[in-house]
Amino acid sequence: MTTIKLNNGVTMPQLGFGVFQVSTEDTVNAVGEALRVGYRSVDTAAAYGNEESVGRAVADSGVPRDELFITTKLWNTDQGYDEALRAFDTSLRKLGLEQLDLYLIHWPAPARDQYVDTWRALGRLYEDGRVRAIGVSNFQVPHLERVIEATGVTPAVNQVELHPRLQQAELRRVHAEHGIATEAWSPLAQGGELLGDEVIRDIAAKHGRTPAQVVLRWHLQLGNVVIPKSVTPSRIAENFAVFDFELGQDDLSRIAGLETGERVGPNPDEFN
Repeated sequence: MTTIKLNNGVTMPQLGFGVFQVSTEDTVNAVGEALRVGYRSVDTAAAYGNEESVGRAVADSGVPRDELFITTKLWNTDQGYDEALRAFDTSLRKLGLEQLDLYLIHWPAPARDQYVDTWRALGRLYEDGRVRAIGVSNFQVPHLERVIEATGVTPAVNQVELHPRLQQAELRRVHAEHGIATEAWSPLAQGGELLGDEVIRDIAAKHGRTPAQVVLRWHLQLGNVVIPKSVTPSRIAENFAVFDFELGQDDLSRIAGLETGERVGPNPDEFN
């Protein structure tokens, strides 16, 4: 497992396990399997409705708490200073934790215009030691610049849609300038067409790997944090087996050529 050091000195695993759109029952089993395989980072959100299941799997795993990195996110309807503090308490209780590793604002929801006050609330949670690091998700450059200018506090992480079809080069450049870690959701672009792409399949055949492993390895070599999801034990193990090979510069260049700018999720400037 490779790790990255966040801008506040906290260490975060570069490969995590996501549970978006995973049912309550499946979450317990999938997270348990992921922890058995070797994952030590789990990413959930209030909106996913499975924080309690994540907490149960973590408690049942026997993995020491200090080896785990648990992330959850605050939903749009809980934005605002006081509302965010209450939402955090609810998530922490559902997870069964005394301290969270990373708390994110799930979306900027610009039409609500509350994300600056929400960010101030996260700053208080961090200052109080209730969360080890704070960040955002789906923030565009103007959203990032606004919270930094308004509060003087730079997010440790921005979790965004990112895959070979949507490589977010400009956003990653701004992240690098501010020391913000880039975390990719939907890292495989929801599979299907991307994993069937001739370039990805050709690179996979060359390395004796699966298309998904090639794309995940691409993320890691770019420096992204990545959180693939699966409920299938074989796929959970497959997605973890990406640390014993390396893509060459030609491979990386070919994947860079797959950019189309197409999203599989909502536009952060419009989603509220």
